[in-house]
Amino acid sequence: MGEGIARPIVLAVVTGLLYTLSLPNFDLGLLAWVALLPLHIAIDGLPRRRAFWIGWLAGTASFVGSMSWVITAMHLYGKVPVIISFALMLLLSAYLGLYVALYVLAFTWLKAGLPAFASLGTPFVWVTLEWVRTYLFSGLPWSLLGYSQYTWLPAIQIADLTAVYGVSFVIVLVNAGLAEACLWLLRRRVPPHLNPLPTRPFPWPVPTAAVLVLASTLLYGHMRLQTLGARNVGDEARSRTITIGLVQANIDQAVKWDASYRRATQNRYSRLTAQAAANADLVVWPEAATPYLFEVEPEYRAEVAALVKAAGVPLLFGSPTLGYFPNRRPYLMNSAYLLSTDGRILGRYSKRHLVPFGEYIPLHDSLLFFLDKLVEGIGDFQAGTEATVLSLPQKPSSPAANPEPLATSPSPPPLPPGARGQLRFGVVICYEVIFPNEVREFAAGGADFMVTITNDAWFGRSSAPYQHFGMVVLRAVENRLAFARSANTGISGFIDQTGRIIEATPIFSEVALSGKIPVGRTPTFYSRHGDVFAYACVIISALLLAWARWRDARNVRAEQGRRKRTTRGLRGLKGNNHA
Repeated sequence: MGEGIARPIVLAVVTGLLYTLSLPNFDLGLLAWVALLPLHIAIDGLPRRRAFWIGWLAGTASFVGSMSWVITAMHLYGKVPVIISFALMLLLSAYLGLYVALYVLAFTWLKAGLPAFASLGTPFVWVTLEWVRTYLFSGLPWSLLGYSQYTWLPAIQIADLTAVYGVSFVIVLVNAGLAEACLWLLRRRVPPHLNPLPTRPFPWPVPTAAVLVLASTLLYGHMRLQTLGARNVGDEARSRTITIGLVQANIDQAVKWDASYRRATQNRYSRLTAQAAANADLVVWPEAATPYLFEVEPEYRAEVAALVKAAGVPLLFGSPTLGYFPNRRPYLMNSAYLLSTDGRILGRYSKRHLVPFGEYIPLHDSLLFFLDKLVEGIGDFQAGTEATVLSLPQKPSSPAANPEPLATSPSPPPLPPGARGQLRFGVVICYEVIFPNEVREFAAGGADFMVTITNDAWFGRSSAPYQHFGMVVLRAVENRLAFARSANTGISGFIDQTGRIIEATPIFSEVALSGKIPVGRTPTFYSRHGDVFAYACVIISALLLAWARWRDARNVRAEQGRRKRTTRGLRGLKGNNHA
């Protein structure tokens, strides 16, 4: 392999490695700010087609590293042969890597037509592609670049304006600025007689824009953190808290639906609930906690109702719901039930965004008819239709009615009992929490706090549980709503409205956890208006690419005209010489 080919390939793989290491569970978020630098150096001067393939390699390497948990989920729990699991993971990574290839293709397009604006346009293109990835083919916005910063609170506060896409925007702009500076330095080191391009002055616009945008982002972040930390003492919505008990039962996925383990599972939940319910206003079990259909099993339903009555605390838990089509053909829904202290069902939310190939099979009646034989345990689920906001009756003497402030905040005066009456909250189930707009709908619907329930046992001891948990941090910031998260095998925990992780459990441990989170509605620009920032990036990207295409075509025509004139001139000169 020639040196000219090897160097871009190595640099592309380095980008993939840096991208992977910047995400949970490696948590080297600082690497995200230079992850695209090797890629930009690799494609410098390459023809457009070769640059596309190098970009695809870099993207595929990035997602092979961050999505390798797919092998665990499919092989260990889906019973798919390891060779096929590995091949499907590579196929998925190649699909996701295609977005990086398109990013590179757009950059080379801009470079040809608008060289002065090419690097400035890259963050708009990157956000456009992340937004497309969020919705195309039901969406898979896993491992977005912005999630790498979930522990750096000042850097992610802009998400209340832009969602996670704004964090990705700043990271890509910084990468582009560094790339411009590094390429300028590299060109200066080339001896003049070997450098076909004249030495240009330092490219100030892009690095300057990167510094200004990053500084503005961090300044905004610090201001928001100070504002939310100080909290106006007279603002009731910001001074209230609620105590929530979380149950992490750690039920092995291999026996979860085994009827012979049903009694042991029920006993474990009963024991842990008694611990979590102490002084709590709400107890939460994870997704599909009951190893049975709650509304179909009267004996177990009565047992859960008795458990709630004994604890004296409302219970939110996941359980499949059985429904019937008009032709009486049955179907399942992945639901969350809210039980009152007297055992009544106060409300139910059914998961609206199902996991492709996990809860339903796309095109099962036609193209992918064979997958029910390939993948074990795929459920025939139907999606819910509404972002149902549930209401939690308040106990007059509960901590939520007489709140205790966060340790970092000044002590507010106690509120009168029952001042707010009921608290409203939204529930997102497992996969749904990775979609910014779906959580936003609950915030826009009047939720005071959020609960997410999940069963991450499918991921095994991989990076996926940590990646999944990190995404919840951005959802909290985007909508300024605190989250309580209950996961069967972890990570369970609490996150406040600034994205601060109050508490988090280890994975694959049996835990009963109790904690306080702030409650109240603080509507953000994002929760009111949605993906406006992403839409703006889509429009700006389209305009820049169209302008670049027009300029490039005009330059090509001009060059062709110049060559024709030169050719005619040479022919005329030759004719005169013959004469």
